[in-house]
Amino acid sequence: MTTASAHHEVLIVGGGIAGLTAAISLHRAGIDVVVRESVREVRPLGVGINLLPHAVRELDALGLLVRLEANGVASSTLAYFSAHGQAIWDEPRGRAAGYGWPQLSIHRGTLQMILHNAAVRELGADRVISARHLTTIEHLEHGARATFDIRDGDGGVEVIEADVVVAADGIHSTVRRLRHPNEGMPLWNGALLFRGAIEREPILDGRTMIWAGHPDQKFIAYPIRDLPDGRQLINFIAEYRTDDRQLAEREDWNRPGDLADVAPRFADWIFDWLDVPALLHDAPGMFVFPMVDRDPLDTWTDGRVTLLGDAAHPMYPIGSNGASQGILDARVLTGCLLAHRSDPDTALAIYDAHRRPATGAIVLANRGLGPEMPMRLVHERAPDGFSSIDDVITRDEILQVTDGYRRTAGFALEALASGRSLADADYDALPT
Repeated sequence: MTTASAHHEVLIVGGGIAGLTAAISLHRAGIDVVVRESVREVRPLGVGINLLPHAVRELDALGLLVRLEANGVASSTLAYFSAHGQAIWDEPRGRAAGYGWPQLSIHRGTLQMILHNAAVRELGADRVISARHLTTIEHLEHGARATFDIRDGDGGVEVIEADVVVAADGIHSTVRRLRHPNEGMPLWNGALLFRGAIEREPILDGRTMIWAGHPDQKFIAYPIRDLPDGRQLINFIAEYRTDDRQLAEREDWNRPGDLADVAPRFADWIFDWLDVPALLHDAPGMFVFPMVDRDPLDTWTDGRVTLLGDAAHPMYPIGSNGASQGILDARVLTGCLLAHRSDPDTALAIYDAHRRPATGAIVLANRGLGPEMPMRLVHERAPDGFSSIDDVITRDEILQVTDGYRRTAGFALEALASGRSLADADYDALPT
């Protein structure tokens, strides 16, 4: 059975965070948009993520901030510690740092469902459809034709033609693979992340994101939900480097991890403010995820088909940036298509010119450890601990790294001072 679909202005392939943000944004702009997602049923999967202030600004412009704040935690501090639990550095985050928007920590699945429900409510259930697996893309003179296998039990295919096709289908993007068949699997840097969430008493003040250790082994934790009994749902990441490629065969946010693989490496990480072994042991479960990315591309756009989010720029989960950058992509794309609605080719060229170099720089910065470089320097200079951090690293050294990363990632305070949404920016011509 073949289901012929009407022609649409924009087809979004992929109903993840970036794709749904794009769908809601385009619909709000009055653009005819539909979404097709491969999974049969959209469920709140995954663990915690962070949304940086520039991404929260964009979701606020879509009217979602109240719902997000009610379901997440606004982090006020980022604190670095050594592998011995000694304080290296802390800095204010979100509104505590003077931003007009919070830095929000939230369960990935919760964010996914907030966006999915908003998209279904605003676009209509007949436009946001699951169980559609993309198989082919054909270029047309003024658009593209996408063919999907229907995976809801009835079989058959669905064919959709659109003026613009946006591939927001993740790190294993079908569209990207069709275009770059020899690219192969994502690139692994040797690090494995054991991620999970646990209900427990707050760590420190209950509003602090903690990074402890160094790039070869570190522990990250931050709250993603306040619970009625005064406890919190704490997201954690236990990370280490290894040569065991078997554990890194394929990254999947929902692949179970084994406590026996990770717990021995953190057996002596018992600090006066956090018992890491106890937290890992008490966690109801965890997922294992290899730290992977892909090389930046020379272009995202081919004809009327372009990439967005992880399909365009998969990056190491360093600096809380992956989901945030996908949200920024969606808003810039909306602004470009709105400014050049009668000329999608120009719109896509301007979108590519704004977002591809910016995200490529973040991919490369994350390979260079991004904001984690001070942790490496402290470990190299004082592997057995220190009496005073000032004897190990200077404030200026740390600020040079952290301020530089904020500028690269686009959330330096001055960059957000105007409060103007990216969808409302001036996209009349290519950036100079």
